[in-house]
Amino acid sequence: MADRTRPSAPRAGRRRATAALHRLAGHPRVAPLVARLAPRSVRTRTTLAACASVAVVMLAASAAVLLLLRANLERTVETGAREQAQAVARLAADGHLATPLPLDHGTDFIQVTDAAGKVVAASQNLTGHPALTPTTTEDGHTSYDLRALGDEHHQRVTTLTADTPAGPVTIRVGASLRTADTAEDLTTAALAGLSAVLLVTVATLTWRATGRALRPVEAIRAEVAAIGDRDLDRRVPEPRSDDEIARLAGTMNAMLDRLETAGTRQRRFIADASHELRSPLTGLRAQLEIALTHPDAQVRTGLVAGALEDTERLQSLATDLLLLARLDATGSDRPHEQVDLTELVRATVAGRGPQPHPVDLHAQEGITVTGNPLWLGRLLTNLLDNAQRHARRHVTVRLSGDDTGGQAVLDVANDGTPIDPADRERIFERFTRLDEARSRDDGGSGLGLSIARDIATIHGGTLTVQDAPDGTTFRARLPVTRG
Repeated sequence: MADRTRPSAPRAGRRRATAALHRLAGHPRVAPLVARLAPRSVRTRTTLAACASVAVVMLAASAAVLLLLRANLERTVETGAREQAQAVARLAADGHLATPLPLDHGTDFIQVTDAAGKVVAASQNLTGHPALTPTTTEDGHTSYDLRALGDEHHQRVTTLTADTPAGPVTIRVGASLRTADTAEDLTTAALAGLSAVLLVTVATLTWRATGRALRPVEAIRAEVAAIGDRDLDRRVPEPRSDDEIARLAGTMNAMLDRLETAGTRQRRFIADASHELRSPLTGLRAQLEIALTHPDAQVRTGLVAGALEDTERLQSLATDLLLLARLDATGSDRPHEQVDLTELVRATVAGRGPQPHPVDLHAQEGITVTGNPLWLGRLLTNLLDNAQRHARRHVTVRLSGDDTGGQAVLDVANDGTPIDPADRERIFERFTRLDEARSRDDGGSGLGLSIARDIATIHGGTLTVQDAPDGTTFRARLPVTRG
């Protein structure tokens, strides 16, 4: 049996210290200070995380290395002491014990006692000393008072019992652990130095690599911060690498493209609206000024009638502009009212009264959508107005479900001149007129189709121009309500 004379380190003190640190961190005055001192930059947090991870790995690896080293060295010492004890046991069994007993290399002392505890034989350094008395330490290990050796280094004591002609004896052989302690201390120092160098290296490399990786992000942030509402033509720098930051820069530039397009569209819309308002206002003022001073009552009556027509144009244009503003403000908030689209289409067509061209209606029963009935009625009204304006003989309205049953298809067709494919998207832009003179004469402001498409988009649908052999067909698709 082998016993170590070094007691284990006390753990109660470490537990109390840990508890005290936790209480200090949770103190009302200390907690805000800890929060202020906490790293806030990604670079610092990444470096600390990398260092902490490496430190934990190095600590675990160092502990494993030291434990294996210590166990191997102690096993070697214990093996030597046991071999020495077995050699002494053979001498005792043969009755050849003599004082002093010779010490092998790595053995510090030998002492042989009989059943009464009297020293029978011993090595030279214990000759004349009383028998070693074992004591039990607080951690349950057996220890011996070795002050007689004049050395306080650690020992591994091996105890063996042997039979002799004079009776049983107990053999105790002590082997020094000084070599093991020295090797452990040197290894600990080497591992500590290696860990420190490794941590400094990891911190330096992580700090520089993170800084280099985040440099494009800082450039993107600085550029975005410098872009104002009048600098939407500026773009953030895009790294040449094909990574997440390059994709972020590309996404930012795509967003800036959309913002620039939206800003340009908004400015063009304001300019067009100003022009559209200025023309009837100028004509209205001129007619009223002439009517005010003209002596002929019949002429004044005609001028007032013209002024009334311009006023109606202004009222219609203002209504369209207000509706566009409401549609823009609605964004992605879709209306949630259940609308019988079949009944709405029939009521809208029937409520228009006499028209320049007859309207052929073909509506499938039981088609229901979710939306705003006023806006959906305005969508159909605008399409009918456009069809009546460009038709030659007749207009056709057809409502049906698609093949999957998930969408309602509303077609408004006229037999007028087909729209050139290059203009099929441009006609949905605000204040766009393909036939400027005729549109003005017929009262068109260039907003009807734009409003119709916005209404379809808000309701989760689409509005497009379809190929037709004998004219033009506008097709609106709207998601139906499933029962």
